[in-house]
Amino acid sequence: MDVNAAVAAAAAIAGVLTGVIAMLAFRWSEKEQKRPTRTSLHTDPVLPPGVDTVLSVLRSSAVVLDEADAVVKASSAAYALGLVRGGKLAVEPMLQMARDTRRDGEIRQVELDLPRRGNGRGEALAFSARVAPLGSRLVLLLVEDLTEARRIEAVRRDFVANVSHELKTPVGALSLLSEAVMDASDDPEAVERFAGRMQIEATRLTNLVQELIDLSRVQNDDPLDDAEPVRVDELVAEAIDRCRQAAGTKQITMAAGGTADLHVRGNRGQLAAALGNLVENAVNYSPARTRVGIAARRVNAPGGDLIEIAVTDQGIGISEKDKERVFERFYRVDPARSRATGGTGLGLAIVKHVVASHGGEVTVWSAEGQGSTFTLRLPEAGPSRDRAQQHLSDRAGLSAATGRSPSSPHTSPYETLPAPEVLP
Repeated sequence: MDVNAAVAAAAAIAGVLTGVIAMLAFRWSEKEQKRPTRTSLHTDPVLPPGVDTVLSVLRSSAVVLDEADAVVKASSAAYALGLVRGGKLAVEPMLQMARDTRRDGEIRQVELDLPRRGNGRGEALAFSARVAPLGSRLVLLLVEDLTEARRIEAVRRDFVANVSHELKTPVGALSLLSEAVMDASDDPEAVERFAGRMQIEATRLTNLVQELIDLSRVQNDDPLDDAEPVRVDELVAEAIDRCRQAAGTKQITMAAGGTADLHVRGNRGQLAAALGNLVENAVNYSPARTRVGIAARRVNAPGGDLIEIAVTDQGIGISEKDKERVFERFYRVDPARSRATGGTGLGLAIVKHVVASHGGEVTVWSAEGQGSTFTLRLPEAGPSRDRAQQHLSDRAGLSAATGRSPSSPHTSPYETLPAPEVLP
């Protein structure tokens, strides 16, 4: 009996000790779990409250780096610019700035020119980077893309330089010619010859100033403020009348055709100037006894029907490298011919701005020695016409303008021409 009691007491004591040991072990485990470890000290940092919201509304590209240079947060613009790749900041100069700022806490700002991604060809990308500490462990990088601003500034500088040069040429010529007239006062024939040259230079100067005014106007004014329906037939007739004398001197035939009774909406004066510039260029750059065709038609488009007005010539054509630049201000495919014809190099720039401000576009097809086709595409004004009824008249009109025979019983009044079709 006593032995059994002793065994029972020993078992009870052992159970109590086991329970106590288990409870102590559990408490010790909880304490160890709550104690910061080396691994827990390096968990991903959390952005301070409100920072994520602020970064999402910034126009700048934003990147937040932790103490290991890993990207904690990056805006979509930062990825689009190629600043962040594979969870790392991919621009070494910016990464070095972030490390320096993390070390001394100083705010840094610098402008960088970086090559484009890919083959690295073309214009370099310009950035303005600003780095600042964000709390005790994070670094904030804000990046502004200055590429477009740099390009616009370069265009502005080139424009001022080109204007100065273009104005200097006729002004200098007038000064020299006036001195020549004074020196030749006793030679009537020389005076007459120099006076004629002065008139030419004065006309060139007047045209340049007027086109500068026109270009400034189309860039600053909204043509849709006083827009009205404009008949395409009337625009074509005005363009032909504007160039009739120059075309007659070179025995160039001007043919108009296409669909009748088409309308576009916009500023009549600007549209007439744009089409007139295209026809004038076609006449100036065409050899004698050739043809210039002007044709209009309606084309279907997802956002609404468009009116195409095409001007085709049989001139010298434009090379591939020049086609990308013909709409730049003061750019001339043939500078010598431009000087002979009094061209300013602003005509196609005006065309581009007018068409763009009217919600359209201008394109060019050309081949050296075969001619060129400039096509204006503008939104149609008014209800659409029945395409089926216009099909035959479209083809007959295009044939009249280009001199090509249509595949119909009707015959063209003009001979077949080797020039490209008006609407390729």
